[in-house]
Amino acid sequence: MLNYIWPIIIILSFSYSIFSGNIEKVNNSIFSSLESAVNLSMTLIGTMCLWCGLMEIIKHTSIMKKLTKILRPLLKWLFPDASKEAMENISINTISNILGLGNAATPAGIKAMQDLQETNENKKRLSDSMMMLIVLNTTSLQIIPTTVIAIRTSLKSASPTNIIIPIWISTIIGTTVGIISTKILISRSKNK
Repeated sequence: MLNYIWPIIIILSFSYSIFSGNIEKVNNSIFSSLESAVNLSMTLIGTMCLWCGLMEIIKHTSIMKKLTKILRPLLKWLFPDASKEAMENISINTISNILGLGNAATPAGIKAMQDLQETNENKKRLSDSMMMLIVLNTTSLQIIPTTVIAIRTSLKSASPTNIIIPIWISTIIGTTVGIISTKILISRSKNK
């Protein structure tokens, strides 16, 4: 559907600018937008390289083991039927999300989902742990919202870190509601 909507909007915008005599303004806005997009991309690439590199270093140190050990009781409750391999990837995925590194979390999340699918009895249906992983990734509890801070910095925000406390509040509430809702739905489906 969007494959039709966007081209129609673009064609209508260009047609209107031609007939209203504003084609120069459209041309100028295109080039200024391109410059902004390149600057934003470079900022995000730099930020992601930094944090993904740190995550790779952390994976090979005792820090990841300590963080995994701290999260183990909670993750064991959330993912009771997860294998050891799946639990390790879920830990990496969760820690990456907590640090605001959605792109670094993705490979571990995909690997965790594959590990969970291997132990899933019904291959055509999501297991309870698979559903919980989707909910955790969607709500994405974040302590350090690196991507948002990077975007705000690239847009020359006077205080790019002012967003941290509202993000803490919203992600804590969203994750809590997501976990509780998923646990309720899982228990109801088992009782049927």
